[in-house]
Amino acid sequence: MTDATRDFLIAPSILSADFARLGEEVDNVLASGADIVHFDVMDNHYVPNLTIGPMVCEALRKHGVTAPIDAHLMVKPVDRLIGDFIDAGATYITFHPEASDHIDRSLQLIRDGGCKSGLVFNPATPLSFLDHVMDKVDMVLLMSVNPGFGGQSFLPGTLNKLRAARQRIDASGYDIRLEIDGGVKVDNIAEIARAGADTFVAGSAVFGAGSEADPHRYDSVMRAFREQLAGVR
Repeated sequence: MTDATRDFLIAPSILSADFARLGEEVDNVLASGADIVHFDVMDNHYVPNLTIGPMVCEALRKHGVTAPIDAHLMVKPVDRLIGDFIDAGATYITFHPEASDHIDRSLQLIRDGGCKSGLVFNPATPLSFLDHVMDKVDMVLLMSVNPGFGGQSFLPGTLNKLRAARQRIDASGYDIRLEIDGGVKVDNIAEIARAGADTFVAGSAVFGAGSEADPHRYDSVMRAFREQLAGVR
């Protein structure tokens, strides 16, 4: 897939949203043009933070959210929560290879449940974990920060890793999305896209925009993202 034919998807991370108004926040960000709702699921075990679980995913589905939900599981062990997020209505379920005793089986669990599967790579995790499972992966997610907390700065070395991942995906012939998570801003999203990403997780850059009283406060940042991506060829 060439840059010119890639469809770019923006996936705001609700980790940075106002949890007291979560349904409204998700409605507003989707109305502003977001494509995917990104869940950062942390267990205070695999990563040093505790966030949200499958009940929140289920609650958003009951609220009426029909957009794809991308559940990034930063949990160990991971297989039990895979089943819970399948039942809760997730679209994508991604996990870290270090969190699974049998990566192939965990990927198959996701696929068998009717969801799209993915592997997540921390800054120091080698892409070689993809070597024997490319046929079972729908999403490759590269962390451009060390996982655990929102609001961190993009690690520039991730650009080379993105290029390497893009080469692997293109050579495989499979339809696999390449997602980036961490420190994505208006001023670097085009450079990240040129390195090969087609799906962009942004938390504080989106949910920190504008005045909380303005239901359209996400329009400007989403428009700015789109304008930057439109120039990528």
